Amino acid sequence: MPHDAARPASDRSDAAALDPQFLDRLAELAVRTGLNLQPGQDLVMTTPVAALPLARAIARAAYRAGGGLVTPIISDRDMTLARFEQGAEASFDRAPGWLYEGMAKAFEGGAARLALVGEDPMLLAGQDAARVGRANRANALAYRPALAAIAGFHINWSIISCPTPDWAGRMFPDLPPAQALEQLTEAIALTARLDRPDPVAAWAEHNAALARRCAMLNAARFDALQFRAPGTDLRVGLAEGHFWQGGASEARNGVRCNPNIPTEEVFTTPHAGRVEGHVRATKPLSHQGSLLEEIEMEFKDGRAVAARAARGQDVLREMLATDEGAARLGEVALVPHGSPVSQTGHLYFNTLFDENAASHIAMGQCYASCLEGGEGLSPEEIAARGGNESLIHVDWMIGSERMDVDGLKDGAEPVALMRQGEWVTR
Repeated sequence: MPHDAARPASDRSDAAALDPQFLDRLAELAVRTGLNLQPGQDLVMTTPVAALPLARAIARAAYRAGGGLVTPIISDRDMTLARFEQGAEASFDRAPGWLYEGMAKAFEGGAARLALVGEDPMLLAGQDAARVGRANRANALAYRPALAAIAGFHINWSIISCPTPDWAGRMFPDLPPAQALEQLTEAIALTARLDRPDPVAAWAEHNAALARRCAMLNAARFDALQFRAPGTDLRVGLAEGHFWQGGASEARNGVRCNPNIPTEEVFTTPHAGRVEGHVRATKPLSHQGSLLEEIEMEFKDGRAVAARAARGQDVLREMLATDEGAARLGEVALVPHGSPVSQTGHLYFNTLFDENAASHIAMGQCYASCLEGGEGLSPEEIAARGGNESLIHVDWMIGSERMDVDGLKDGAEPVALMRQGEWVTR
């Protein structure tokens, strides 16, 4: 889609034009439902410059809730671009490990983690793909100390989005900037359930519904899932001792939080060696500044043995070559076609939203938290159960109103879980 990357700074400097009431309601939701921030608990918050109005509202909400110290870590689009346009070649193999070590130390001390997203998801679209890949790899390696606390669910954490002019311009390139920002704001309000009289209560109800769905799937103990739709006939084996999660979950520190807002999925860990068949994407994938369209993959013995994209083929190839686990699955998730995100009809260029519009699979790293006793398992034990290991975790959407999903168990008839993209009531 066309986008004017050189809009005047006044058009893209921040989201200051946002309704203060919207910001306050979203901030309260982030603190009370997303994080469930505890009295005296510190908060480490990452935010782009463009999302500072929401970051400030969240800091106020955190302090009102009795939280401890709020520490923001701020990124800036122009400084990011300056690196790719002016930086020395060697800089693309480096990352601020000292910063991530500090974040890890904060998490070890009990701090919560909140990530605000809102930057232009295609900011690096015009930059050298190899440099982008190298920078992301270096960052992933350096981030491991901090990521361990998040991936292992040692702490309460959450991700929430702020509408910004750059992001709105990407989604609605044919609209004037103010109208585009208004459209994105309305979409975020709807998918975050801010249109309800009491959003926190609405999320409690939604979380309860997702918990019932997980309980049904966990009781069924399926060995595999079968996905069928035009272009897709895929059998996804499930890891030994897997269990389903969705909505709010309790972190190892005892705090129940919503890691993603919005969220419409229930998800679990597939078996990295037991995926067979072919699958076709139903939505484009925004990845590392590139848009990958019409992805198709063929799996054998758990590995993607063929992968094609009508657009972004080189990026797809590089992604799958990241490491040994990048061409295997680390997550499988079920999302009804009727989800609020899907019903907006938008492509958000943001996985936090796009993955909640459709059932999806993810290449790369699995969630050990979706294995029974996973938090205490060694990497070798996780692998023995079928869990995958990789530096990447990339979700791509395969569900639609034409998708059927069955639960499979050896010696039993298939169980219809979804028909035409919607849950079968049970």
